[in-house]
Amino acid sequence: METRTRRRHVPRPATAPDDAPSGAVGGSRGFAWLLVVTGAAGLLASWVITIDKFRLLEDPDFTPGCSLNPVVSCGNIMKSDQAAAFGFPNPMLGLISYAVVIGVGAGLLAGARYRRWFWLTFNAGALFGVAFCTWLQFQSLYRINALCLWCSLAWAATILLFCYVTRHTVGHRMLPAPAGLRSGLREFGWVPPVLWTGIIGMLIMTRWWAFWTS
Repeated sequence: METRTRRRHVPRPATAPDDAPSGAVGGSRGFAWLLVVTGAAGLLASWVITIDKFRLLEDPDFTPGCSLNPVVSCGNIMKSDQAAAFGFPNPMLGLISYAVVIGVGAGLLAGARYRRWFWLTFNAGALFGVAFCTWLQFQSLYRINALCLWCSLAWAATILLFCYVTRHTVGHRMLPAPAGLRSGLREFGWVPPVLWTGIIGMLIMTRWWAFWTS
């Protein structure tokens, strides 16, 4: 009598890359810690800028601690119209946004899983954040003609956040992308944020090259 053995099919976990998620999706511990760290960095920058902004409103002659020279001058940034693009100080928006990022990362560390709509909304928020930071970078370099170190920390955190959240959503097929792109992001996900921040650093160097070399 022939005995047939059936192989037990073990489904891949919902967090496995390249799977189209039918339910909730979590994330690796590394990704979770990245969210916590980038959120904490952005929150710290937003908090310091907000405190200095209040002090500047109380005393127009107040000089923030990060105003080091004519180029690295947080005070000039805070006094500009661009510093309140939505009618209130920009860092107040960061206080809320980066706190949410920390919350999502902490949830992942605790084993939380989120549905596709949540990840796409989170990715859209990161896209808005990085687009807003890009606008602020242009205004800082070519309109205000000053640089804020705390702003730069928030820029770097937002770029890193956006790149890895997009890598996560693309890798899990929540965003449509060719298989080659998914594979490339999985293997070389560190390349886009490194190139991005490198380009910004080069723009900063060339914008004030005469000052840096004097």
